[in-house]
Amino acid sequence: MLRLLLLSGLAFHSSVSARLYTDPTQLPIKEYDFLVVGAGTAGSVIAARLSENPAFSVLVIEAGPSNQNILAAEVPFLGSTLSPNTTVTWNYTTTPQIGLNNRTIPYPRGYVLGGSSTINFEIWTRGSIDDYNRFAKVTSDPGWSWAEMIHYMKKSEHLVPPTDNRSIFGEVDPAIHGIKGPVQVSLGGYIGGVDRRNLAPSFPYNIDMNSGHPLGIGWTQNSVSSKGFRSSSATAYLAPAMERDNLDVLIQTRVTKIVAVSHANGVPTFGQVEVAQTPTGPRVLFNASKEVILSSGSINTPQLLQLSGTVGKNLSDHAFLANHWLFEAVGRNASLAADLLAQWNTTGTGLFSDPGANQIGWMRLPPNSSIFQQYPDPSAGPDNGFVSFVESTPATGFFLSIITNIASPLSRADPFDNPIINPALLESPFDLYVMVEAIKTAKRFVEASAWKGYIIEAVDSALNSTMDEDLASYARNSTSTVFHPVGTARMTSYSNKDGVVNPDLLVKGCSGLRIVDASVLPYIPAAHPQACVYALAERAADLIKAAWS
Repeated sequence: MLRLLLLSGLAFHSSVSARLYTDPTQLPIKEYDFLVVGAGTAGSVIAARLSENPAFSVLVIEAGPSNQNILAAEVPFLGSTLSPNTTVTWNYTTTPQIGLNNRTIPYPRGYVLGGSSTINFEIWTRGSIDDYNRFAKVTSDPGWSWAEMIHYMKKSEHLVPPTDNRSIFGEVDPAIHGIKGPVQVSLGGYIGGVDRRNLAPSFPYNIDMNSGHPLGIGWTQNSVSSKGFRSSSATAYLAPAMERDNLDVLIQTRVTKIVAVSHANGVPTFGQVEVAQTPTGPRVLFNASKEVILSSGSINTPQLLQLSGTVGKNLSDHAFLANHWLFEAVGRNASLAADLLAQWNTTGTGLFSDPGANQIGWMRLPPNSSIFQQYPDPSAGPDNGFVSFVESTPATGFFLSIITNIASPLSRADPFDNPIINPALLESPFDLYVMVEAIKTAKRFVEASAWKGYIIEAVDSALNSTMDEDLASYARNSTSTVFHPVGTARMTSYSNKDGVVNPDLLVKGCSGLRIVDASVLPYIPAAHPQACVYALAERAADLIKAAWS
């Protein structure tokens, strides 16, 4: 009841909506310089940055609805109500997962302006230096290295004070953050006693894991404004750009295929997209005089490539397991929730101004772990964590939840029909080993002296076991995903044919087609991907501008 109310409730603040179309036949023109397929995290960046040049005309096409007037998409704490199985997600499910005892799991992706940046949990982590340096090595392009990409990380963000306006000295390093970018990034603005306890002395403290050295536990950074609103690609990039005469935005419309307009020496040139609003509805064509840019995400981009004759594979994702001990009562107290919502609406402060995860940690397996005798280290390097965990509110009861993720996994994995999705979660024995070690780490965490005096009791009795076999069974029965798919259209070097795009993100073996989204990442970063995707899109925008200057 509360979930439906929050999703359908009208927001008290809404963004501008200039040049927003809901019917492809309404558009006054059918040819643009650039056609951007998908107004998600990356697509909105591309549309905004390209339209900065008044000589460029840009059309961005989004399958989902507008992000306006969706209360839960504005209130940070309500982000968890936006997925799965809502009107703003694609509502996909996976194939039966062998590593999860053949369970199928929900696999929501953003189906709304802003894409997954509108429905995610707003956590802002860049990944490690090693992640980006591995991108550079695999692509033979130093432009993807940390040293070069830090500029784009800063360009995308604006570090702002938290909603409680407290001093954040010692909780973040402002020197490594941007101060002029579109996406507002802040620390949590509702700090309780439990948050101070979480910084257990037996676990190393990291003042800012976005330094490129993420190992340790520290304060979570979120894509939340000082006024307590979600900062998404739709609000930060697209809404301001929609005032420009050279940008059109078409929503509630699916691209059904990408069309080659010519062939030369066996090389197709793509310059057209076909769209429709229903499976049996009329098809409408739009032309791109310069490029078609796919920004449909790690599931829909490869699906479109397949529909257009190119295969997408190599899916990788972060396995996700919630381990419950003890937490607060807000999620089950309708009266308190109403009061907190009223506080947020009046002042932009309070618990609802927080996504709900004020601490986050990244850990590694010890280098002498026995598993390394059988499997190579799949992480990018020594600064990469295998495991992250954050606090989250469970479905019932009043619990502390420690979420264990495998941050560096070894497992890979009619246009209106849902694609087949197989992230192969916990299918690799290495990943199962890491998850068991993560559970043990979570148990050590709640046993630390900082928690003395708290009533800590495992909800699932399997957590009390000291046997690896029991913990492995618990993991297989309870693990899901944190919805971080990447790598289905991965980039490789110009000389490497085993990839989908070149380092400039142009699709190999054709002309006029570029991909800008998480699908091009050759490896999953040890991070929540949104900050990485924003930086990727910022660099991509500069590459495109340079190509057509």
